[in-house]
Parts: sequence; C-alpha cells; structure tokens
Amino acid sequence: MNKKDIKKAAQDFVKNVDEIVAFVGRCKAASELSDQDESWAYDLAIIRVYREFEDLMLSCLITLINRDSSTFSAHKDRDFPKHMSVAVCEYLICGDGYFDFSGRSGLIRTIKKVVPDGNWFLNIVRDATYTDALDKLSALRNFAAHDSAVSKKRALESIDQERMSSSGAWLKKQNRLDTICASLKTMAQQIEAAAPY
Repeated sequence: MNKKDIKKAAQDFVKNVDEIVAFVGRCKAASELSDQDESWAYDLAIIRVYREFEDLMLSCLITLINRDSSTFSAHKDRDFPKHMSVAVCEYLICGDGYFDFSGRSGLIRTIKKVVPDGNWFLNIVRDATYTDALDKLSALRNFAAHDSAVSKKRALESIDQERMSSSGAWLKKQNRLDTICASLKTMAQQIEAAAPY
C-alpha cells in the first residue's frame, strides 16, 4: 500500500519554488534578454509556482485521507475503509476531473470537503497571513495562462491597480514574485512542522 507524506511534499515544494526563482534569476542575468523576454520568464514562473502549489495542496489532502481515513469518515458521516490507496483518495477529492480551485476561497472550500473546521491543515491555509499571496498567486497565474478579459480583471483586482500589461510585467518589479514565493514557502514550512506524517 503506497503512502503519501505531507512533510516530504512540503519540502519538495520549497525546493521546487527555489528552483523556479533561480530560473528567473538566470533569465534576468542573460545579456540578450529583451524586456518582453523577461516578462515571459515571470509569466512562466508564476504558472510553475501555481502548479507546484496545486501539487502540494493535493498531496496534503490525499495524505490526510490516505494515512488516517477516520477523520474523513467522521467528516462525511460515512464509513470508509481504513486503508485506501493514493488513487482512491485522489478520486474522492477530484472525481473524474483534475484538482482545481478558484483562488483562496475556492481552496478553502475544497479543503473543507475533506476535513472539518478546526483541522490543523485547514487552519494553516486559512491563516490571514497567506491571504494576499494566495489571492495573487491564483489571479496572476490565471492571467498568465489565459490572457482573457476576465482573468485580467481578477488579476487587477488582486493587485489593486487599474492597469497591467501582463502578470510577468507586474511580477518582475519590486521583487513581487519573490514576495509571493516567500509567503508560500513559509506556509509550506508551517505545514511541514505541523504535519504528523
């Protein structure tokens, strides 16, 4: 029976985010990089950071069921087997689709489908300290990935500005990507410290 590990998932997240930030640094150091090239590097970076964060959240949720289904059973008021495979746990979370959430509030709603109020994991994600980073992460990633009028509107709302040409153009100034990444890494480290496995 394969078991997931929240502590390892959090460590991997921090390592992978550090690699993304290092990639951006290498891009910025390239002498032939145009302003648009640099913006694209930051667009790619926010998409990758989001992907890593999504993987961390899904890994945590799977592990919470996979390692101890009793909390999930009690939360759903239904008996589930004590030992379920990673694939079954993922199916319980995602169904036939893929793991997705709409911003911080959507992530909290998704987590609340797996664990009850008061759960340590939910409390960490819900911590107001991370609100700004989570809102910006989702909105800027969506704008970088989709470049639609709706995604641009949400991105502008998340940064409280009226104009922005792209997520990357905004992120490359004033260490904004680094600030978002630092907050998410702190969350991952808090998750790692609190996780029983």
